[in-house]
Amino acid sequence: MVIKFNGELHTVFKMTHRTPGNLRGFVQVKLRNLRSGSMFEHRFSSDDKVEKAVLEQIDMEFLYQDGDDYHFMNTEDYEQMHLNQDILGDAVEYLIPQMKVSVEFYEGKPLGVELPPTVDLKIVDTEPGLKGATVSNVTKPATLETGLIVQVPPFVNIGETIRVSTSEGTYMERAN
Repeated sequence: MVIKFNGELHTVFKMTHRTPGNLRGFVQVKLRNLRSGSMFEHRFSSDDKVEKAVLEQIDMEFLYQDGDDYHFMNTEDYEQMHLNQDILGDAVEYLIPQMKVSVEFYEGKPLGVELPPTVDLKIVDTEPGLKGATVSNVTKPATLETGLIVQVPPFVNIGETIRVSTSEGTYMERAN
């Protein structure tokens, strides 16, 4: 969700509603400023008002990367546009060619992309797997095709495709 807070747009990353004992309830949120990219936490009391920003979402397909520019194509009218790495932020670590995403616009200006909940990515580098390794609390780092590094179980090898959560940036399972 994108909200207007202190006159600027912010993305809500995490929200927790708390009601401590006999005190008034509040909502603790982790926000990212869309202009500066900085993240911070804020506590909203029950009587605070928050304005939700109305965003226009256009379905697009990621085509290719050219330096710091990422090129997208509108799936309805085939018009192409490019977004800079600064606008996309951490989303660049999940973008692979022919991936369908929703590009979010506010007053005609692109703000970023909404990724699917999970992405299937191929492992390009990791330590060799261990046969019979089934312990779930032991992990090893793996570099994926986009450059993202995630912790994976020891039985996962180079060349395998894994499913990664785009919200947490963590390994979920092997992909078929």
